[in-house]
Amino acid sequence: MTDITEARRADYDIDLIYLKRWSPRSFLDKVIPDDILYSLFEAARWAPSAANVQPWRFIVAKKEEDRKRFLAFINEGNTTWCSNAPVFVAVVSKVAEERFGGKNPSHAFDVGAAWGFFALEATRKGLITHAMGGFNKNLAREALNVPNDYEIHAIIAVGYQGSKDSLNEANQNREKPSGRRPVEDFTFEGVFLGE
Repeated sequence: MTDITEARRADYDIDLIYLKRWSPRSFLDKVIPDDILYSLFEAARWAPSAANVQPWRFIVAKKEEDRKRFLAFINEGNTTWCSNAPVFVAVVSKVAEERFGGKNPSHAFDVGAAWGFFALEATRKGLITHAMGGFNKNLAREALNVPNDYEIHAIIAVGYQGSKDSLNEANQNREKPSGRRPVEDFTFEGVFLGE
């Protein structure tokens, strides 16, 4: 396992949970107890949302038949490493909302906050998460029976971290926490100054 304190350092004082959260690819084939798994959704439940609409929806695949359904629409480049994950979660948001005149303009922003809470709680519980955008959205919509007024944002692999030796060589080389740009690169006082 990677020593996070050597791989990542904060420039300002923050809780270590933010540094510990990263997106490994090596998963153990180990069941997550329901009380632990659903605590991640409990954390997501408390994310902020515009007008308290809570547009997030999560489709969970823990049973083998459901996991196979997910693997059928996840891109092959991702299935090479995520197939051992015991749980997949589709992150979906409700776009249609009468309170906003038909469409919720912040549905994606709100579901992103919920996913962030979910990921941090997973880290706190000793789990790893890896969100994937590499999947066929049309096949996912059909396979998961997602109505057209909902948007599918990502598929998350959830589980316990395994050894990087279980990965192919290309993914072994990628199995390390990534750095981040300094705060000064993406904050601007008063007006937008960046690219």
